[in-house]
Amino acid sequence: MSNNVSASLRDKAWARWTALGLLAFAMFCSYIFMDILSPIKDLLQSTRGWDSTAFGTMQGSETFLNVFIFFLIFAGIILDKMGVRFTAILSGAVMLVGATINWYALTDGFLGSGLDRWFTDHLNYIPVFDELGISPFYEGMPASAKFSAVGFMIFGCGVEMAGITVSRGIVKWFKGREMALAMGSEMALARLGVATCMIFSPMFANLGGEVSVSRSVAFGVVLLLIALIMFIVYFFMDKKLDASGVEEEKDEPFQLRDLGKILTSSGFWLVALLCVLYYSAIFPFQKYAVNMLQCNLTLTEPGAESFWASDAVTVIQYVIMLVVAGAAFAGNFSKNKAAKGGLFTLAVVALVGYCFFGYMRQSAAAIFAVFPLLAVGITPILGKYVDYKGKAASMLIVGALLLIACHLTFAFVLPQLKGNDLGGVIVAYLTILVLGASFSLVPASLWPSVPKLVDSKIIGSAYALIFWIQNIGLWLFPLLIGKVLDSTNPQVVDAVAAGTMSAEEAAVSYNYTAPLVMLACLGLAALIIGFILKVIDRKQGLGLEEPNIKEPQAEILASEVEAVEE
Repeated sequence: MSNNVSASLRDKAWARWTALGLLAFAMFCSYIFMDILSPIKDLLQSTRGWDSTAFGTMQGSETFLNVFIFFLIFAGIILDKMGVRFTAILSGAVMLVGATINWYALTDGFLGSGLDRWFTDHLNYIPVFDELGISPFYEGMPASAKFSAVGFMIFGCGVEMAGITVSRGIVKWFKGREMALAMGSEMALARLGVATCMIFSPMFANLGGEVSVSRSVAFGVVLLLIALIMFIVYFFMDKKLDASGVEEEKDEPFQLRDLGKILTSSGFWLVALLCVLYYSAIFPFQKYAVNMLQCNLTLTEPGAESFWASDAVTVIQYVIMLVVAGAAFAGNFSKNKAAKGGLFTLAVVALVGYCFFGYMRQSAAAIFAVFPLLAVGITPILGKYVDYKGKAASMLIVGALLLIACHLTFAFVLPQLKGNDLGGVIVAYLTILVLGASFSLVPASLWPSVPKLVDSKIIGSAYALIFWIQNIGLWLFPLLIGKVLDSTNPQVVDAVAAGTMSAEEAAVSYNYTAPLVMLACLGLAALIIGFILKVIDRKQGLGLEEPNIKEPQAEILASEVEAVEE
């Protein structure tokens, strides 16, 4: 009897999609905090003295403990041994603690405090790490950036643990069902956090006409508290599923040979490399994207008394963004053709309205906030296609091509339009939308492929290993972009040092060509690996090009053929 109840709970659409909603909203909040400082890089330089190297070093610190202390590997072991529920709440609590430290580092109360003096005098040299060139701090790094980095490291442990936990939770609720659609939808909704961050972080930082970067971080801390509550609600829902008889597939005790099974899979390694290349070309770019637009677009800030400079217009634009995302997302699930067409039309019209608002506000952050909107509309479509038609490896190749084209457009086309305010903004919008679309190919096609490559008993460890490899890139490239920016813009660095250029002017005077070409090269490497993966999939029959959901008729036919052969 309990088995019937348990099967009906997971088989009911409302149950599994409610579970997905809880997980997605928690990740939505974590994505907001992940990039909470990205749209105010210029304010950090002008109010806290963070140059590009300090900013990049601090941003790269998010993944430092995951990579060099191997926390993600331990997180995967915890997930395999303790299950989704425990790990979800643990990750939420860790994120909240790290975020709170990050917030305090940027408050006025930190300035001149004992902690400020301690961090100024210490952590300027760390044995072994400095020799290897992987230290998360350096001599001369502002104390606020150091302490902020400490909080970001702790937050990074929690957010990456949450990432593998959410992936495992989706597998638990959707295995054999719409798994690619679920994973794609979760990432599409979570990435709305990027847009939310880009829109509201500058608003909170400038609230009341007085600049305070800590207000933006406080906004993120409150949202992470909500994320923890979402994980707690999920805890009880998931427990009810287990109590009804459909428990999470219990894992065997973790053994080193389990990792051997994963590491000897060529398909696993190719997927992991694709992951690190894709994510290294996107997430680090997000941290600098607003500043890149500030440096390449001709933006004239509206007057303080203008409607377009008010906080009200920020809220209105966000509501329009929600209409775009909601209509596009709902259109994917509408079975009525007229309703589907109406929803997609509404999404397009609202998107045009959103872009108009961004242009009138003359805000680089508002312009880049369009990044996830096209992805929200097409990721469920792509996920559904992979579920029923397959072609995951082919989609990854298309994504790499789009990635290369977008970064090269930012590097060489956008700077040529500086001075053409309308033309530059249009090109920026189109490129950002396409970049978001290319990124949507990853969750829709790559993550659902992992269960095809490893045994379900060690899938938590498999996801942890992929996230660990990915985190190497997420640590390295924010730091590299910052160093490359300073080294390729010596005139800016020297002018600030000489006092002939203010920090405010310097923050919007960088030439981003070199970092963008570097990111385009990552896309080229991903393209090559995508072709190799497709060849190996064809030779070894990994099933990456196969659909996740088999047609019942096909299964019946196959069983009948087997019976005849026997």
